[in-house]
Amino acid sequence: MILSLNVGNDDYLPDINGFQIGEQIYKSHVNIVCRAVRLGDGMPVVLKMPRSDRPTHQDLLRLRNHYTIAQRLNSQGIAKPIGLENYGNGYVLVMPDEGYIALSDYISVNPLDLTEVLAIASQLATILDDLYSQCVIHKDINPSNILIEPITKQIKLTDFGLATLLPHQTQILVSTNILEGTLAYMAPCQTGRMNRGIDYRCDFYALGVTLFELLTGQLPFQSDDPLEIVHCHLAKPAPLVSELKPEIPEAIAQIVFKLMAKNAEDRYQSALGLKHDLEVCLHQLNQTGSITEFAIGTKDLSDRFTISEKLYGREAEVASLLATFDRVSEGNSELMLVAGSSGIGKT
Repeated sequence: MILSLNVGNDDYLPDINGFQIGEQIYKSHVNIVCRAVRLGDGMPVVLKMPRSDRPTHQDLLRLRNHYTIAQRLNSQGIAKPIGLENYGNGYVLVMPDEGYIALSDYISVNPLDLTEVLAIASQLATILDDLYSQCVIHKDINPSNILIEPITKQIKLTDFGLATLLPHQTQILVSTNILEGTLAYMAPCQTGRMNRGIDYRCDFYALGVTLFELLTGQLPFQSDDPLEIVHCHLAKPAPLVSELKPEIPEAIAQIVFKLMAKNAEDRYQSALGLKHDLEVCLHQLNQTGSITEFAIGTKDLSDRFTISEKLYGREAEVASLLATFDRVSEGNSELMLVAGSSGIGKT
Protein backbone atom coordinates (compact mmCIF):
# COMPACT_ATOMS: atom_id res chain seq x y z
CA MET A 1 0.00 0.00 0.00
CA ILE A 2 2.89 2.35 0.67
CA LEU A 3 5.77 2.49 -1.77
CA SER A 4 8.66 4.62 -0.73
CA LEU A 5 12.36 4.03 -0.40
CA ASN A 6 13.84 0.85 -1.87
CA VAL A 7 16.68 -0.47 0.23
CA GLY A 8 19.37 -3.06 -0.29
CA ASN A 9 18.93 -6.79 0.12
CA ASP A 10 21.30 -6.79 3.07
CA ASP A 11 18.66 -5.13 5.27
CA TYR A 12 17.30 -7.48 7.86
CA LEU A 13 13.72 -8.66 7.33
CA PRO A 14 12.25 -10.57 10.27
CA ASP A 15 10.40 -13.85 10.09
CA ILE A 16 6.77 -13.46 11.08
CA ASN A 17 4.58 -16.47 11.61
CA GLY A 18 1.85 -16.77 9.01
CA PHE A 19 3.51 -14.53 6.42
CA GLN A 20 6.03 -15.03 3.65
CA ILE A 21 8.11 -11.86 3.76
CA GLY A 22 8.93 -10.12 0.48
CA GLU A 23 10.84 -6.95 -0.31
CA GLN A 24 11.36 -4.15 2.14
CA ILE A 25 9.84 -1.02 0.67
CA TYR A 26 10.32 1.59 3.37
CA LYS A 27 12.46 2.14 6.44
CA SER A 28 12.44 5.04 8.87
CA HIS A 29 14.19 5.43 12.18
CA VAL A 30 11.03 4.05 13.81
CA ASN A 31 9.32 1.58 11.44
CA ILE A 32 9.95 -0.95 8.70
CA VAL A 33 7.39 -1.53 5.93
CA CYS A 34 7.61 -4.58 3.69
CA ARG A 35 5.52 -6.57 1.26
CA ALA A 36 4.42 -10.08 2.19
CA VAL A 37 1.98 -12.86 1.37
CA ARG A 38 -0.41 -14.17 4.01
CA LEU A 39 0.14 -17.92 4.02
CA GLY A 40 -3.39 -18.81 5.09
CA ASP A 41 -5.07 -17.52 1.94
CA GLY A 42 -2.27 -16.24 -0.32
CA MET A 43 -3.41 -12.62 0.06
CA PRO A 44 -0.79 -9.96 -0.83
CA VAL A 45 -0.32 -7.66 2.13
CA VAL A 46 1.90 -4.88 3.41
CA LEU A 47 3.33 -5.19 6.91
CA LYS A 48 4.35 -2.28 9.10
CA MET A 49 6.32 -2.99 12.25
CA PRO A 50 8.74 -1.31 14.67
CA ARG A 51 12.31 -1.27 13.43
CA SER A 52 13.70 -1.92 16.90
CA ASP A 53 13.23 -5.22 18.73
CA ARG A 54 12.71 -3.04 21.82
CA PRO A 55 10.11 -0.52 20.61
CA THR A 56 9.11 2.31 22.88
CA HIS A 57 5.65 2.59 24.37
CA GLN A 58 5.02 5.57 22.07
CA ASP A 59 5.92 3.55 18.96
CA LEU A 60 3.49 0.79 19.92
CA LEU A 61 0.80 3.27 20.84
CA ARG A 62 0.98 4.84 17.38
CA LEU A 63 0.60 1.47 15.65
CA ARG A 64 -2.40 0.60 17.81
CA ASN A 65 -3.85 4.07 17.33
CA HIS A 66 -3.48 3.72 13.55
CA TYR A 67 -5.30 0.39 13.61
CA THR A 68 -8.05 1.41 16.03
CA ILE A 69 -8.99 4.70 14.39
CA ALA A 70 -8.68 3.55 10.76
CA GLN A 71 -10.78 0.46 11.51
CA ARG A 72 -13.70 2.45 12.88
CA LEU A 73 -13.80 5.01 10.07
CA ASN A 74 -16.51 4.71 7.46
CA SER A 75 -14.99 6.15 4.29
CA GLN A 76 -13.96 4.85 0.89
CA GLY A 77 -11.00 7.20 1.03
CA ILE A 78 -9.35 5.54 4.03
CA ALA A 79 -6.75 2.78 3.68
CA LYS A 80 -8.08 0.34 6.27
CA PRO A 81 -5.75 -2.14 7.97
CA ILE A 82 -6.98 -5.71 8.24
CA GLY A 83 -5.15 -6.79 11.34
CA LEU A 84 -2.84 -5.96 14.21
CA GLU A 85 -0.77 -9.00 15.15
CA ASN A 86 1.51 -9.58 18.10
CA TYR A 87 5.12 -9.74 16.98
CA GLY A 88 8.10 -10.05 19.33
CA ASN A 89 7.92 -7.25 21.85
CA GLY A 90 5.46 -5.26 19.79
CA TYR A 91 2.93 -5.35 16.98
CA VAL A 92 2.83 -5.75 13.24
CA LEU A 93 0.15 -3.83 11.35
CA VAL A 94 -1.30 -5.79 8.41
CA MET A 95 -2.66 -3.86 5.40
CA PRO A 96 -3.96 -5.10 2.04
CA ASP A 97 -1.58 -4.57 -0.88
CA GLU A 98 -3.94 -2.98 -3.42
CA GLY A 99 -1.37 -1.46 -5.73
CA TYR A 100 -1.41 2.01 -4.20
CA ILE A 101 1.83 3.94 -3.86
CA ALA A 102 2.72 7.03 -1.85
CA LEU A 103 1.89 10.27 -3.63
CA SER A 104 5.37 11.55 -2.75
CA ASP A 105 6.90 8.73 -4.77
CA TYR A 106 4.43 9.04 -7.63
CA ILE A 107 5.08 12.74 -8.24
CA SER A 108 8.85 12.22 -8.17
CA VAL A 109 8.59 10.43 -11.54
CA ASN A 110 5.15 11.56 -12.79
CA PRO A 111 4.68 15.34 -12.80
CA LEU A 112 1.04 16.31 -12.27
CA ASP A 113 -0.84 18.72 -14.48
CA LEU A 114 -3.31 21.23 -13.06
CA THR A 115 -6.35 19.05 -13.74
CA GLU A 116 -4.80 16.12 -11.88
CA VAL A 117 -3.89 18.29 -8.88
CA LEU A 118 -7.44 19.64 -8.67
CA ALA A 119 -8.89 16.11 -8.93
CA ILE A 120 -6.61 14.91 -6.14
CA ALA A 121 -7.45 17.94 -3.99
CA SER A 122 -11.18 17.35 -4.50
CA GLN A 123 -10.86 13.74 -3.37
CA LEU A 124 -8.90 14.82 -0.31
CA ALA A 125 -11.59 17.38 0.54
CA THR A 126 -14.16 14.58 0.48
CA ILE A 127 -11.96 12.45 2.75
CA LEU A 128 -11.50 15.34 5.19
CA ASP A 129 -15.27 15.82 5.29
CA ASP A 130 -15.61 12.13 6.20
CA LEU A 131 -13.07 12.60 9.01
CA TYR A 132 -14.86 15.75 10.20
CA SER A 133 -18.24 14.01 10.35
CA GLN A 134 -16.68 11.27 12.51
CA CYS A 135 -14.78 13.72 14.76
CA VAL A 136 -11.30 12.59 13.66
CA ILE A 137 -8.28 14.87 13.24
CA HIS A 138 -5.50 13.24 11.20
CA LYS A 139 -2.67 15.61 12.29
CA ASP A 140 -0.10 14.40 9.74
CA ILE A 141 -1.37 15.00 6.21
CA ASN A 142 1.46 15.11 3.68
CA PRO A 143 2.28 13.42 0.34
CA SER A 144 3.91 10.46 2.08
CA ASN A 145 0.65 9.64 3.87
CA ILE A 146 -1.51 10.10 0.78
CA LEU A 147 -1.78 7.03 -1.45
CA ILE A 148 -2.57 7.03 -5.17
CA GLU A 149 -3.51 4.22 -7.52
CA PRO A 150 -1.31 4.91 -10.56
CA ILE A 151 -3.89 3.88 -13.18
CA THR A 152 -7.20 5.19 -11.83
CA LYS A 153 -5.66 8.09 -9.81
CA GLN A 154 -7.88 7.08 -6.90
CA ILE A 155 -6.72 8.61 -3.61
CA LYS A 156 -6.65 7.15 -0.11
CA LEU A 157 -5.37 8.52 3.20
CA THR A 158 -3.24 6.40 5.52
CA ASP A 159 -1.13 6.52 8.70
CA PHE A 160 -3.45 7.43 11.56
CA GLY A 161 -0.75 6.94 14.17
CA LEU A 162 -1.09 10.54 15.40
CA ALA A 163 -4.83 10.90 14.76
CA THR A 164 -7.22 11.80 17.55
CA LEU A 165 -10.94 11.33 18.10
CA LEU A 166 -11.13 14.49 20.17
CA PRO A 167 -12.78 17.48 18.47
CA HIS A 168 -10.27 19.77 20.17
CA GLN A 169 -6.81 19.18 21.61
CA THR A 170 -4.08 21.27 23.20
CA GLN A 171 -0.43 20.94 22.19
CA ILE A 172 2.09 21.65 24.95
CA LEU A 173 5.43 23.31 24.26
CA VAL A 174 8.09 20.68 23.49
CA SER A 175 11.41 20.58 21.67
CA THR A 176 11.20 20.65 17.87
CA ASN A 177 12.87 17.23 17.63
CA ILE A 178 9.99 15.51 19.46
CA LEU A 179 7.05 17.38 17.93
CA GLU A 180 4.38 14.99 16.68
CA GLY A 181 3.86 15.25 12.95
CA THR A 182 5.89 16.25 9.90
CA LEU A 183 7.36 19.68 10.58
CA ALA A 184 7.21 21.00 7.00
CA TYR A 185 3.41 20.50 6.89
CA MET A 186 2.57 21.30 10.50
CA ALA A 187 -0.15 23.82 11.35
CA PRO A 188 0.93 26.65 13.68
CA CYS A 189 -1.25 25.37 16.52
CA GLN A 190 0.52 21.99 16.41
CA THR A 191 3.88 23.54 17.27
CA GLY A 192 2.78 24.26 20.84
CA ARG A 193 4.12 27.80 20.46
CA MET A 194 0.87 29.71 20.26
CA ASN A 195 -2.08 29.93 22.60
CA ARG A 196 -4.37 27.93 20.31
CA GLY A 197 -5.87 24.48 20.51
CA ILE A 198 -5.69 21.85 17.75
CA ASP A 199 -8.90 21.15 15.86
CA TYR A 200 -9.97 19.79 12.46
CA ARG A 201 -8.75 22.95 10.70
CA CYS A 202 -5.11 21.98 11.31
CA ASP A 203 -5.65 19.32 8.62
CA PHE A 204 -6.70 22.09 6.21
CA TYR A 205 -3.37 23.84 6.80
CA ALA A 206 -1.44 20.63 6.07
CA LEU A 207 -3.53 20.11 2.94
CA GLY A 208 -2.65 23.67 1.86
CA VAL A 209 1.06 22.95 2.23
CA THR A 210 0.60 19.70 0.29
CA LEU A 211 -1.21 21.46 -2.57
CA PHE A 212 1.47 24.17 -2.57
CA GLU A 213 4.07 21.45 -3.09
CA LEU A 214 2.05 19.66 -5.79
CA LEU A 215 1.55 22.91 -7.71
CA THR A 216 5.02 24.41 -7.41
CA GLY A 217 7.31 21.45 -6.81
CA GLN A 218 8.63 22.98 -3.59
CA LEU A 219 7.59 23.62 0.00
CA PRO A 220 6.46 27.11 1.05
CA PHE A 221 9.03 27.25 3.86
CA GLN A 222 12.47 25.71 3.40
CA SER A 223 15.29 25.61 5.92
CA ASP A 224 17.67 23.15 7.56
CA ASP A 225 16.89 24.71 10.94
CA PRO A 226 13.72 23.25 12.57
CA LEU A 227 13.23 26.38 14.68
CA GLU A 228 13.25 28.53 11.55
CA ILE A 229 10.58 26.31 9.99
CA VAL A 230 8.47 26.68 13.14
CA HIS A 231 8.94 30.45 13.02
CA CYS A 232 7.80 30.52 9.39
CA HIS A 233 4.66 28.54 10.21
CA LEU A 234 3.89 30.94 13.04
CA ALA A 235 4.78 34.32 11.58
CA LYS A 236 5.73 34.30 7.90
CA PRO A 237 2.93 34.38 5.31
CA ALA A 238 3.33 31.76 2.62
CA PRO A 239 3.91 33.13 -0.88
CA LEU A 240 1.15 32.80 -3.41
CA VAL A 241 1.68 29.83 -5.70
CA SER A 242 1.02 32.18 -8.61
CA GLU A 243 4.09 34.20 -7.60
CA LEU A 244 6.28 31.14 -8.07
CA LYS A 245 4.37 29.75 -11.06
CA PRO A 246 2.65 32.61 -12.94
CA GLU A 247 0.74 30.12 -15.10
CA ILE A 248 -1.29 28.98 -12.07
CA PRO A 249 -4.69 30.76 -12.00
CA GLU A 250 -5.20 33.32 -9.28
CA ALA A 251 -8.33 31.56 -8.00
CA ILE A 252 -6.31 28.46 -7.16
CA ALA A 253 -3.59 30.60 -5.58
CA GLN A 254 -6.20 32.19 -3.30
CA ILE A 255 -7.64 28.79 -2.32
CA VAL A 256 -4.21 27.52 -1.26
CA PHE A 257 -3.44 30.79 0.52
CA LYS A 258 -6.72 30.56 2.47
CA LEU A 259 -5.96 26.99 3.50
CA MET A 260 -2.61 28.13 4.89
CA ALA A 261 -3.88 31.06 6.93
CA LYS A 262 -2.13 31.36 10.30
CA ASN A 263 -5.35 31.71 12.28
CA ALA A 264 -7.77 28.80 12.01
CA GLU A 265 -10.67 31.26 11.79
CA ASP A 266 -9.26 32.60 8.51
CA ARG A 267 -8.99 29.17 6.85
CA TYR A 268 -11.80 27.22 5.29
CA GLN A 269 -14.29 26.19 7.96
CA SER A 270 -15.64 23.16 6.12
CA ALA A 271 -14.23 20.61 3.71
CA LEU A 272 -17.40 20.87 1.64
CA GLY A 273 -16.83 24.60 1.17
CA LEU A 274 -13.33 23.82 -0.06
CA LYS A 275 -14.61 21.05 -2.33
CA HIS A 276 -17.13 23.44 -3.91
CA ASP A 277 -14.40 25.92 -4.85
CA LEU A 278 -12.15 23.17 -6.20
CA GLU A 279 -14.96 21.77 -8.33
CA VAL A 280 -15.73 25.24 -9.72
CA CYS A 281 -12.08 25.46 -10.80
CA LEU A 282 -12.12 21.94 -12.24
CA HIS A 283 -15.35 22.57 -14.14
CA GLN A 284 -14.04 25.81 -15.66
CA LEU A 285 -10.78 24.14 -16.61
CA ASN A 286 -12.52 21.21 -18.30
CA GLN A 287 -15.04 23.42 -20.09
CA THR A 288 -12.93 26.37 -21.21
CA GLY A 289 -9.31 25.37 -20.60
CA SER A 290 -8.83 28.26 -18.18
CA ILE A 291 -9.97 29.42 -14.74
CA THR A 292 -11.32 32.91 -14.14
CA GLU A 293 -11.24 34.60 -10.76
CA PHE A 294 -14.30 34.19 -8.56
CA ALA A 295 -15.22 34.82 -4.93
CA ILE A 296 -13.97 31.81 -2.98
CA GLY A 297 -15.55 30.60 0.26
CA THR A 298 -19.13 31.53 -0.62
CA LYS A 299 -20.31 28.00 0.27
CA ASP A 300 -17.98 27.64 3.24
CA LEU A 301 -20.42 27.10 6.11
CA SER A 302 -19.56 25.17 9.26
CA ASP A 303 -22.24 23.14 11.04
CA ARG A 304 -20.18 22.98 14.24
CA PHE A 305 -20.25 25.66 16.94
CA THR A 306 -16.65 26.72 17.50
CA ILE A 307 -15.71 29.46 19.95
CA SER A 308 -13.16 31.75 18.38
CA GLU A 309 -9.75 31.91 20.05
CA LYS A 310 -9.01 35.36 18.73
CA LEU A 311 -8.39 38.15 21.25
CA TYR A 312 -11.14 40.78 21.30
CA GLY A 313 -11.47 44.06 23.16
CA ARG A 314 -7.82 44.35 24.23
CA GLU A 315 -6.48 46.57 21.45
CA ALA A 316 -4.90 49.13 23.81
CA GLU A 317 -3.24 46.45 25.95
CA VAL A 318 -1.91 44.57 22.92
CA ALA A 319 -0.55 47.82 21.48
CA SER A 320 1.23 48.50 24.79
CA LEU A 321 2.76 45.01 24.81
CA LEU A 322 3.96 45.33 21.22
CA ALA A 323 5.43 48.77 21.85
CA THR A 324 7.31 47.38 24.86
CA PHE A 325 8.58 44.48 22.76
CA ASP A 326 9.91 46.93 20.17
CA ARG A 327 11.79 48.88 22.85
CA VAL A 328 13.23 45.74 24.44
CA SER A 329 14.37 44.42 21.06
CA GLU A 330 16.51 47.55 20.76
CA GLY A 331 18.39 46.67 23.95
CA ASN A 332 16.26 48.17 26.73
CA SER A 333 15.20 46.20 29.81
CA GLU A 334 11.62 46.53 31.03
CA LEU A 335 9.23 44.73 33.34
CA MET A 336 5.53 44.46 32.57
CA LEU A 337 2.84 43.40 35.03
CA VAL A 338 -0.67 42.33 34.06
CA ALA A 339 -3.18 43.10 36.78
CA GLY A 340 -6.86 42.42 37.12
CA SER A 341 -9.50 40.36 38.88
CA SER A 342 -9.81 36.62 38.38
CA GLY A 343 -11.58 35.69 35.16
CA ILE A 344 -11.12 39.07 33.50
CA GLY A 345 -8.95 37.65 30.72
CA LYS A 346 -5.35 38.20 31.78
CA THR A 347 -4.10 35.00 30.14
